[in-house]
Amino acid sequence: MSNGMLPDYVSMAKPNPAENRAPWYKNTAPTYAGIFLWFVFWSQAPSGGGSGAPGGVLGQGIGVALLGLVVAALLCHFLFYLVPGLLGMKTGLPLYVIGTSTYGAQGGFLMPGFLMGVLQFGWLGVNSYFASLALAPLFGGSAAAAKIIAVLWAIVAAFVGLKGIQYVAKVATLLPLIPLVILLIMVFKALGGIGDFNADALVTAGAVEGGATSGLSFFGVMALSISFVVGFFATAGAAGVDFGMNSKDEKDVQMGGLFGVALAAIVAAGAAILIAAGAFGATGKYAMNPADAGFIGDLMGSTGAGKAMALLLAVAAFPPACFSAFIAANSFKTTLPKVNPFISVGIGTAVSIILAVTGWAGRAGDVFTVIGASFGPVCGAMMVDYLMAGKKWAGPRAGWNLAGWISWVVGFIVGIAPLVGLANIPAAPLVAFIVGAVLYYALAKAGLESKVLEMAAAPAQSAPQEAPPAEESTGG
Repeated sequence: MSNGMLPDYVSMAKPNPAENRAPWYKNTAPTYAGIFLWFVFWSQAPSGGGSGAPGGVLGQGIGVALLGLVVAALLCHFLFYLVPGLLGMKTGLPLYVIGTSTYGAQGGFLMPGFLMGVLQFGWLGVNSYFASLALAPLFGGSAAAAKIIAVLWAIVAAFVGLKGIQYVAKVATLLPLIPLVILLIMVFKALGGIGDFNADALVTAGAVEGGATSGLSFFGVMALSISFVVGFFATAGAAGVDFGMNSKDEKDVQMGGLFGVALAAIVAAGAAILIAAGAFGATGKYAMNPADAGFIGDLMGSTGAGKAMALLLAVAAFPPACFSAFIAANSFKTTLPKVNPFISVGIGTAVSIILAVTGWAGRAGDVFTVIGASFGPVCGAMMVDYLMAGKKWAGPRAGWNLAGWISWVVGFIVGIAPLVGLANIPAAPLVAFIVGAVLYYALAKAGLESKVLEMAAAPAQSAPQEAPPAEESTGG
């Protein structure tokens, strides 16, 4: 097929040359780690994302809670991040081009392309909202002050994200040290109570608090951990393509994920779980949000310290805001190549601001479920597509690739089922991934994959170890 049949956002895409790439510890790892160190993530680890189950993930004890976390973190790396990262590294192309193999050159504009960017502006709104609430007390604590902070927060984060991953990584290098230090301080303070922690007593206290009658089983804890962590990470996993296109080789992809994804998730959420357990063991007070100023104040024995540390956590939430803006900017730059990115990203940022200042962004309780349902089947189908093509990118497919779209629709329904009351599916984001993968394979074998279209210069299916000659720098 001629290149004229390809949309502009595909035909105009240029692979990232080798000289623009950097080691994993300069881009992938610090940026991903900054996401997991965001207090909105780890503060919900003990409760499993506000599940309402008495005792949350601690209902079967500290060991089971940590085991569930480790399993979930490894699933994030090996199932949701690794293949997208390798695809980006081997081609040098962003997610919104790579996705045209799974969803078609026309369908890829919507999934995972344009909608991925739109969703990130929702995340930016959530980030701006919660950060503004925490910072507002510094400026009188009024509602007006919070709204002004939210506006400025969103604008600056969008600007940094628009400039590119190298700027996001610079911001993410130091600020994540703040929540890391705070977590370590709180772990140290909570250590004395860990030995007195009793899971049954926690469940009983939680049952009285929330009105439920019992805690989760072993498998219930495992499923909750997977749902919470994988649901939070799903979009960032697919965005591994954009990180991979900045990686030099397969080792960089692997190391960036092992340290920035798996280890960072285990350290951040694991610390929060230990803190919640130790605080309960020491005080007997049922509290499951280690980032709450009151929780921190009780643990530290100082109300002032609690407020100060909560404010510092809000400041450290800036790198995740930049990450969301970066992903959104990549989406719009790629799917709308003829539109000035300052205009497209500016419009998206305006939407984020509206979500934040109206308070709509504060209703984020079910966000992780929606994300896991949306991108679980995306990552599953992409993995199968990659493996069936011989561990490489197959290239853009014509129109709307039915194998991808059918697998996504069914996977999304499975993933969203617990939220809308259709069915109680344990570890729904993981099940959505499996459904997407299995269905894509079956439908592809049944002949429902559309044919591959030619590109002007097919990208090389491996990342060079060093910068190539100038005539090869585009990967053609």
